[in-house]
Amino acid sequence: MNDLIICRCESVCLSEVLDAIAGGANSVPGIKKRVRIGMGYCQGRVCQPIVRDILESNIDHETKPPLQRAQTPVRPVLLGDIIRK
Repeated sequence: MNDLIICRCESVCLSEVLDAIAGGANSVPGIKKRVRIGMGYCQGRVCQPIVRDILESNIDHETKPPLQRAQTPVRPVLLGDIIRK
């Protein structure tokens, strides 16, 4: 069960997320900095809600931990599409 892939883009397993929480991570950004969750192609759109749910079940939170906003660009863009001659 701990080998369950949580972040497909960065190949992060549940065991790595749980280790980050055990190591002191208590937020989505804290886990992201430790194991690269949310740094792949989808920018966390798939894995961050899952990580938030894992945090809720492992750490006492009064409110849901916030998700990080996706970084721009939200998908790969060719430079030729950005710069027009």
